[in-house]
Amino acid sequence: MIDLPPYYKQWFKKVRTVSRSIFRCFKGLRLAREGVLIFLLTVFVVGYIMLVPPVDFPTGRMVRIEEGMTLTRISELLKDDHVIRSRALFEFFTIAIAGDKKVIAGDYYFGSSSSLFDIAQRLTAGTYGLSPKKIRVPEGVTVVDMAKLFSSSFSDITEDDFLAAAEGKEGYLFPDTYFFLSNVKADQVVKEMERNFNIKMTNIQSDINDAKKQLNEIITMASILEKEAGNFESKEIISGILWKRIEIGMPLQVDATFLYINGKSTYDLTLDDLAIDSPYNTYKYKGLPSGPISNPGLDSIEAALHPQSTPYLYYLSDRSGNLYYSRDFEEHKENKHLHLN
Repeated sequence: MIDLPPYYKQWFKKVRTVSRSIFRCFKGLRLAREGVLIFLLTVFVVGYIMLVPPVDFPTGRMVRIEEGMTLTRISELLKDDHVIRSRALFEFFTIAIAGDKKVIAGDYYFGSSSSLFDIAQRLTAGTYGLSPKKIRVPEGVTVVDMAKLFSSSFSDITEDDFLAAAEGKEGYLFPDTYFFLSNVKADQVVKEMERNFNIKMTNIQSDINDAKKQLNEIITMASILEKEAGNFESKEIISGILWKRIEIGMPLQVDATFLYINGKSTYDLTLDDLAIDSPYNTYKYKGLPSGPISNPGLDSIEAALHPQSTPYLYYLSDRSGNLYYSRDFEEHKENKHLHLN
């Protein structure tokens, strides 16, 4: 005998009450009792099929619904995986709930057995049964950094998948704290980060228009500032210096781009490095590099939009991150002697 859960017992109790009412209505008729028994048996069988999960329901397992699967194929899959008892009833309830036979693709986790009706509801609502996972993407990371971060945090994401999804999007994936389901795919992550970036840009669109610069120029400058300075005030000052260098035709000569070119920082660079033929080498080529070298945060973007006007044309940073500014090359050489040697 099957030990039904409490809510099933309550359901059958209601059916029994209704049946007794029907019986009273038919009292006195010879076939009343037989009719009620047939009615009860029919309701029980249908209710059993609809509500009681298969004995070997895949509790604790994941069931994957692929993109583009037909409702017929999905019901076949669920029946084969012992998730449902009746394909016909599942298809009926799915159409009744969703209207257009729509089942949302993805991985569904079943922590406990579920009724056919509950399953139809979950699959049409995209209720995967998984808790969102929190992940923080730091400001200034590259797409390669992100690929490593997400592949180590989500089992369905590989570095190659992420790099393919994020191709050409360096600088435009907004660093932030995100919540993703554990079965998230690389393209979904990239779309969400891109969407977040677009929202942030919409919020400062008037500033972007006032800057009279292309968005790719602003983001590229911001990506440099993210690596060159640690606080907003310093970023504003360096922003003013770098935009000034571009205006007067002076090479930017920023060391931060070498982190993107060959992974080397200021104190590891050689003369050979400075001569590398790369569109990101701002010692060799004037103007901004060919694209962003990181994914900047809002502070750096704001600093790129609002450069601070100063008399400075040079700056340097010591090993502790302290910044020193100078008006001309002679002052710059003196700062090098005092703070770097």
